[in-house]
Amino acid sequence: MSHTIANRLAAIREVMAQQQIDAFIIPRADEYLGEYVPEHNERLLWISDFTGSAGHVVVLAEDAAIFVDGRYTVQVRQQVDGDLFSYQSLTDDPLAPWLADKLAQGAKVGFDARLHTLAWQQATSAQLAKSGIQLTQTAVNPVDQVWQQRPAAPSQPIFCFSDELAGATSLAKRRQIATIVADNNADMALITALDSIAWLLNLRSRNIPRLPALLGSALLSSDGSMQVFLDVSLLEDGVAEHVGDGVEFKPEADFAQALQQLNGVRLLADSNTSNAWSQLTAREAGAELVEGSDPVAIPKAQKNAVELEGMRQAHLRDGAAVSRFLAWLDEQVEAGQLHDEGQLADKLASFREPLPHYQEPSFDTISAAGSNAAMCHYNHLNGTPATLPMNSLYLVDSGGQYLDGTTDVTRTVAIGQVSAEQKQRVTLVLKGHIALDQAKFPRGTSGQQLDALARMPLWQQGLDYDHGTGHGVGHFLSVHEGPQRIAKNANSVPLLEGMVVSNEPGYYQDGDYGIRLENLVAVRKARSLANSERNMLEFEALTLIPFDVRLIEVSMLTDSERQWLNSYHQLVLEKIGPQLQGSDLAWLKQATRPI
Repeated sequence: MSHTIANRLAAIREVMAQQQIDAFIIPRADEYLGEYVPEHNERLLWISDFTGSAGHVVVLAEDAAIFVDGRYTVQVRQQVDGDLFSYQSLTDDPLAPWLADKLAQGAKVGFDARLHTLAWQQATSAQLAKSGIQLTQTAVNPVDQVWQQRPAAPSQPIFCFSDELAGATSLAKRRQIATIVADNNADMALITALDSIAWLLNLRSRNIPRLPALLGSALLSSDGSMQVFLDVSLLEDGVAEHVGDGVEFKPEADFAQALQQLNGVRLLADSNTSNAWSQLTAREAGAELVEGSDPVAIPKAQKNAVELEGMRQAHLRDGAAVSRFLAWLDEQVEAGQLHDEGQLADKLASFREPLPHYQEPSFDTISAAGSNAAMCHYNHLNGTPATLPMNSLYLVDSGGQYLDGTTDVTRTVAIGQVSAEQKQRVTLVLKGHIALDQAKFPRGTSGQQLDALARMPLWQQGLDYDHGTGHGVGHFLSVHEGPQRIAKNANSVPLLEGMVVSNEPGYYQDGDYGIRLENLVAVRKARSLANSERNMLEFEALTLIPFDVRLIEVSMLTDSERQWLNSYHQLVLEKIGPQLQGSDLAWLKQATRPI
């Protein structure tokens, strides 16, 4: 593919010369700025062959670079031609200083304002200006101009998501969010997060891989009425009646005109999540931008009672499916049948697919054998799937989209005999997982404040991992839902009742093995805290799947940690056991035996 990529870079440079720009920035993001990007918007993949979920390419007249974070330092070297691109770190060698070092004063850096947030545009423009470099919005994206045989935009129908499963009507949700808009002294809110629009309208679609949201943008007024800009030809019959009064569906091409008619309107917009183009267009038309977070984000993240119960039920079915897969895997290894990563992922999918309410995976399964698991976001579809090596670790991170909930679980499994070091590292990761699971914390606590609990056992041994400890999860929506998360990096969003987050510490030995242990948990009021002086919260385990006790060095566990594991496994047996029978149930009883 290097020859093809070289030709594409040359074509981009021709357009850059015509547009009189000295550099052009190509992010992974599309105009919706979501994690999941439809095939026709995979511009970063098209120009570089890089399949990661985050990164930037910068094309200059003579050279090019790709910027990625710590998750992808190994993967980027495997996928991207080092003769065409230099490898850069988004954290160690940020974009703006690198450009300032490469370009002369007076240079122009082109960017597509639809593909970047307003906050990014403002910060990058200010940084480059210090070196006399101008950040310039291009009227046409050079990639779009030269991309031949570009895939067609997806055209799956937009369908109604039942109010019964949602726990509230669209009208009730829009009125709830409208009060937040009014409380921010705004007339209207710019809603661009795809899952926010889907949640507000109780609509879903299959136009985005692994994310059942719909492609579009919206304006929500402080009276609860809403204009939605999307491909109206995809709306199924009955959608207008389903969403209720006050919703206008308009072609996506009309969005620019609607923004240009906002003269004098106070527009609530999130400069950190909505694209720069929409906000700059509104401001140029005379709108006053009111800076504020997406008003849908927190209410959506705080699952209502119906959504939470749906999540619990989805996890019960999902737990049985994954347990059946793990039982099958042990049986295969015992028989000397060592399958490849793709076959294992397909087999796991075959246990989920017949389940009630199952729709699709919630993300591409990470099925990682041996050293591939050291790449925490490994995808076996990017090359030739490796066969499980004997006497190794197998990491499988997978999830399902069900009509009543979204799941995400990671288990690390012993394949034959494992080393003392591997058992020690797995046990350290488990100790961190338990510490976070058992946390009790006062209202107002953010995930950033809890992150160290999961890392402490590793830190004490001079070890760590380069990803966050937890992300939010939506209700039949995004498996990576904001705004809450559990990570080292600054995130002051408090963990609130009803939020669902992952608990997934890990450890990765480059070129050798990887470990991750992940459950989803829901935030709830703390129970059994006598004489508590504060309003305290805790986590409720949603994921109910055994951990591989063969990988645990029991002598490293405290009595309370051992008790936690035995109690968790007893709960798994009680909840999942009734769904299994025969050899699967026998396996589960063995896997959940007290230690």
